[in-house]
Amino acid sequence: MEEQTAQVGKTRRFRLTGWGKILLSILSTLLVTTVLWCLALGSSGIAMVQTFLLARFAFVDTQADLDKAADAGLYAFVNALGDRWSYYLDAESHQRVSANRANNYVGVGVTVDYTREEGLLVQSVAEDGPAHKAGVVPGDVIVAVDGTSIAGEARMEGSDRIAGEPGTKVSLTLLGADGAVREATCTRATLRSPSASGKMLEGDIGHVRLKNFYSGSSDSFKQEVDALVAQGAVGLIVDLRSDPGGYILELEKILDYLLPEGPVFTQKARWWFQSVYQSDADCVDLPMVVLVNKDSYSAAELLAAQLRESIGAPIVGEVTSGKGYSQITFPLANGGGVGLSTATYCTGSGHSLIGEGIVPDVELELAEGATLGGEDDGQLQAALELLTK
Repeated sequence: MEEQTAQVGKTRRFRLTGWGKILLSILSTLLVTTVLWCLALGSSGIAMVQTFLLARFAFVDTQADLDKAADAGLYAFVNALGDRWSYYLDAESHQRVSANRANNYVGVGVTVDYTREEGLLVQSVAEDGPAHKAGVVPGDVIVAVDGTSIAGEARMEGSDRIAGEPGTKVSLTLLGADGAVREATCTRATLRSPSASGKMLEGDIGHVRLKNFYSGSSDSFKQEVDALVAQGAVGLIVDLRSDPGGYILELEKILDYLLPEGPVFTQKARWWFQSVYQSDADCVDLPMVVLVNKDSYSAAELLAAQLRESIGAPIVGEVTSGKGYSQITFPLANGGGVGLSTATYCTGSGHSLIGEGIVPDVELELAEGATLGGEDDGQLQAALELLTK
């Protein structure tokens, strides 16, 4: 009995209290987490963390802007990956890009061009937007913003001067078509920017231009095409010139909407199996021609290539960029974001556009000084001829 009692006493002396167990658990978790981070970072990643810590606690200049240094380092790191499609965005750029990809913008609701020396020529005014409510009309020339002239070279900065925070006011000095000068005060607001625009051309040929594949673009595109079909369109020109691409989900919806049943898109990510997306039998049953140029990227290229592959739609314009990689933008702790190429994509048959782009059936450059969609748009006229001959 005495021996058993002594043994029990000995065991009790090494028993951890409740707080001791909690502390041991925390230390164990920290140790495991540290080991995992070290394994994930490797020596180069650890060296980057070490450098930042040394700059914070050992660098002689305590006023050094470490945030600016970190931004520069992240820019350099992503650029050194050697992928022209990956990118780093600082906090301000990330916020602006996110808003643009939502197809929203802060402004007064005018579309302008730079053809007038006196300032910005108003081409269109968004209905019920701030400028519309303030009496701005197409044909007005914005000659000053908040009293500062934007004539001459200064007009190139005019749009930036008009932009600002939602809810703030901006004063526009307008030169009307009648030569009279007047003032209009607008309250900036967040406005929706439609991705697609459509119009009927001669011969009942519908022309729909898609500016991007960002949020809501598929709905905007369908709305314009449906309207043209309802007006009696007998053919369709799909204009993807200067379209930077966008979201795969929006691309898939447009492919499914336009094309008959069959494979329309193939994607292979680093950690996933290859995915092949199918279109159903419902489609837009019209002859089509596609317009592209050297600034047609990503989803725009894939849509053009798939229209040719699925229904034989001829392509007019310039050789495209040849992207073939899709990116995901990952948010970072500093408010910025890093966009990394995470997958390759091909047409439904598996044809890749990487490095080759699209070679149009009719190669034609836009004449110098010509405007997209204007009367001097030779590429549009060539597409129209293919559908009307």
